[in-house]
Amino acid sequence: MTRAASLTFLAFLVAPIAARAEFPAPLTDADYAPVSVMEAKLGQLLFYDAVLSGNRNISCATCHHPKFGTSDGMSLGLGEGAAGLGPARYALNENTPEQRIPRNSPALFNLGAKEFTILFHDGRIGVDPTRPSGLRTPMEDEMVTGFTSILSAQTMFPVLSGDEMAGHYSENDVAKAVRSGRITGSGGAWDVIAKRVAELPDYASQFAAVYPEIAAGRAIGFTDISNAIAAFIEFEWRSDTSPFDAWLAGKADLSQDAVAGAEFFYGDGGCATCHAGALQTDHDFHAMAAPQIGPGKAERFEKHSNDEGRGRVTGRAEDRFAFRTPSLRNVTATGPWGHAGAHTNLAQFLRDHAEPREGLNRFTRPTLPDLPNTKPDWVVMDDPAKRFEIAQAAPVGEALDEARIRELMAFLGALTDPSAIEGRLGIPEAVPSGLPIER
Repeated sequence: MTRAASLTFLAFLVAPIAARAEFPAPLTDADYAPVSVMEAKLGQLLFYDAVLSGNRNISCATCHHPKFGTSDGMSLGLGEGAAGLGPARYALNENTPEQRIPRNSPALFNLGAKEFTILFHDGRIGVDPTRPSGLRTPMEDEMVTGFTSILSAQTMFPVLSGDEMAGHYSENDVAKAVRSGRITGSGGAWDVIAKRVAELPDYASQFAAVYPEIAAGRAIGFTDISNAIAAFIEFEWRSDTSPFDAWLAGKADLSQDAVAGAEFFYGDGGCATCHAGALQTDHDFHAMAAPQIGPGKAERFEKHSNDEGRGRVTGRAEDRFAFRTPSLRNVTATGPWGHAGAHTNLAQFLRDHAEPREGLNRFTRPTLPDLPNTKPDWVVMDDPAKRFEIAQAAPVGEALDEARIRELMAFLGALTDPSAIEGRLGIPEAVPSGLPIER
């Protein structure tokens, strides 16, 4: 190291000591659940295999692809009735999607970290030791045991959604089971999927190699599938080797702008009030006047296009329009941003997020793939009364100048972890079902 470099490094170590005291401790192995690599490799195949979907045409990777930062690169995705990958995905002329996916596809980084005990934009599933399953989910008392983590439980819901993976109503055996309310037990949707997998010899042998109970004769259950997928996600997209991580550990320097952005973020800016800790989330829910686009979160019999976020789960007025604080790891790669993916420019999102009420008023519509004969996308944003209601639930905030935006963008860039974005196991060459893999 040159003398100039040494002085720079010493200045980094000594000068910002007071500011660094507010920063989180570096992440370590103790912050993550242990993962079996063999189980993760099984989960890798399942994650990319469309056999889990009702019509065998959609995999987990369709909406969570490494090309798009483990999301899909779209504001609101298209599931059943569409083809293509990422922003190039389009509605088919036959079996057209009944609606867009109501919320933006969340990124999958660091979901194996122990601090994640609640998931989804509205937190509708969470760890709950008082329940027999150890989990609180919309299934309530019907929730089965056997899911090893909250992440494993999360993976089960897309396969039950007609818009996402199950398929429309009665067009396949999974959709029929879901439509009739049969989820668990013999002949339920999960049982149908598990039997599909078990009938493939390659899967049968790999499950037996990973799980001793299956080797001893127990049938493959959906929880085994879900647990393997969770292990893959935990292993593949653990993200703790970014420049920011190295800086926290005192092993590298950051640019002047990135340091200034970090100091503001964890200091006077108050960003870490919600985006707390090394993973930049308090795992709580806040109303920040994020624009609501698309079909909204509603049952099929409901005609509205609203999405009240956490309020829809709790029924409490104070939770209306509140959404879970996302982790900001690799945030520069995971756009569009917001629970409905309404922002396609991260710097503009920062401007609007800093003063939510004003930001909602200057919202610019993103381009959405054409989807005729479904709910209109702009019902809420075109209604002044609804916009006002969303805005009033949020704080007033304070505008950020462009220098501060530049510094914050530099800090967020320092959270980018190329090794995590690329993944560790990658996309498999083939899957046991023989179905095509989305690349």
